[in-house]
Amino acid sequence: MPSGAEVRLHPLTMKSLLVLATLVAAACGEQLFVGDQVLRITASNEEQITLLRALGEQAELQVDFWRDPTRPGHPADLRVPFPSLQAVKIFLESNSISYSIMIEDVQELVDEEKKAMMKSRRIERSTRTFDFASYHTIDEIYDWMDMLVDDHPSLVSKIQIGQSYENRPLYVLKFSTGGSNRPAIWLDTGIHSREWITQATGVWTANKIAKEYGQDPSITAILDNMDIFFEIITNPDGYAFTHSSNRMWRKTRSINAGSHCVGVDPNRNWDAGFGGAGSSSNPCSETYRGPYPHSESEVKAIVDFIRGHGNVKSVISIHSYSQMLLFPYGYKTAPAPNHQELNELAKKAVSDLAAVYGTKYTYGSTIDTIYMADGTTIDWAYDNGVKYSFTFELRDTGRYGFLLPSNQIIPTATETWPALLDIMIHVLEHPY
Repeated sequence: MPSGAEVRLHPLTMKSLLVLATLVAAACGEQLFVGDQVLRITASNEEQITLLRALGEQAELQVDFWRDPTRPGHPADLRVPFPSLQAVKIFLESNSISYSIMIEDVQELVDEEKKAMMKSRRIERSTRTFDFASYHTIDEIYDWMDMLVDDHPSLVSKIQIGQSYENRPLYVLKFSTGGSNRPAIWLDTGIHSREWITQATGVWTANKIAKEYGQDPSITAILDNMDIFFEIITNPDGYAFTHSSNRMWRKTRSINAGSHCVGVDPNRNWDAGFGGAGSSSNPCSETYRGPYPHSESEVKAIVDFIRGHGNVKSVISIHSYSQMLLFPYGYKTAPAPNHQELNELAKKAVSDLAAVYGTKYTYGSTIDTIYMADGTTIDWAYDNGVKYSFTFELRDTGRYGFLLPSNQIIPTATETWPALLDIMIHVLEHPY
C-alpha cells in the first residue's frame, strides 16, 4: 500500500471486522457477554432481599451483582448471562420483585469500549501523545508513569512497594518537594480491577498534581508540607486480566486451595472486622475475603508501606460506581469517634464536586450509606490511626455501571478534583 494513503473502511466492513474480532476473542479464551443483561432490581421488603441474596448464590446461574441488594427500596444491579435470563426473570416475577433492564446487551458496550481504545491507540501512536480521555492497558499506564517522572524529576518519583501474586511490580508514584518522612497522603485506584474509570481518573489526577504544583496555590501548599503517594494500579493482575480475558474481573488472581475459583476480593482482605457478615467465605464469591487477613500480596504491600512510613495522615481509596463519598465504619454500626468531622468534610467535598457539572453524590459512613462491609481499606487505615480515611465511588449510578464510556473520563476526573483537594487541604490544616 502506498505510504500516506488512507484506507476508509466501508461501514459493513467495519461491522464484519468487529464480528471477526469477537470470534477471535472467543478463540483466545476471552469471556464474551453476548446477550447478557444488567437488571436493576428493587426489593420492597427484607424477604425479597433474602431471595435476591439466595439468587446470587446459585452457582449454575453465574449471575454477578454489580450493586448488592442492601435494603428495601435501594436498587441492586445484577448482570445476568444470556442463558440464565429466562430463569432469573421468571424467578423475579414469580416473587413479585420489580426490575427493569438497565443494559440490554453487555457485549455491545464492551465492543464500543474496545473500538474507542483501538481508535485512540492509533492516534496516540501517530502523535506520540497520551490520551487522558481513553482507557489504557497496564503496560501503557506503566510507560506513562515513567514519562511523568521524566517530565517532573524534581517532584515525582516511582517506587516499588512489592509484587503482585503473578509477580507484577506494585508501583507507587511519590510526589515530594523534599524533607524526610513528612506527613503523607495515600491515594489508590483500581483495587477492584473492573472499575476502569478509577485507574483512568488516577492517571488524570496524578498528571494534574504534577502540572499544578507551583501554579495552583492549594496543591502547592499541600506539597510544600506533605508528600503524596499514589498507587494507580492497585490490583495489576486483575487489571491485566480485564484486558486479556474477562472485562468483568473484580478480584485478585491468586489460586485458592481446594477451589477451582480464583481470586480474593482485595477490599475484604484487610484486618478490620475481617471475617464478618459483610464479606464471604466462599472462594467463588465476588466478595470472598481470603483465607486470612492480608493474605493478598497486593494488600500486604500497602499495609507494610503505611506501617513502615508511620506518618500517613490520610488514606483515600477510589472505587466505582454509585457516586458516593464514604468514611468508616463499614464493619460496625457504631459511629467512628471522628464521625462529625468526617461527615462535615464529606459534605463540603460532595458539594464542591457537584458544583462542577451537577453530579450528585451521597455521603456518610459505609454501613449507613451502602452496606455492611468488613475487611476494607479505609476501616483498616482508620483503626490504625489514619483519621482522614475516605472511599470515593465514582460515576455513574448504573446506566453504564463498570462500562462507563471513555468520553466521561475527563469530566469524572475533573469534578472529583475539587473534592480531593478539599480533603487534602483539610488534612494539611488539621495536623494531629
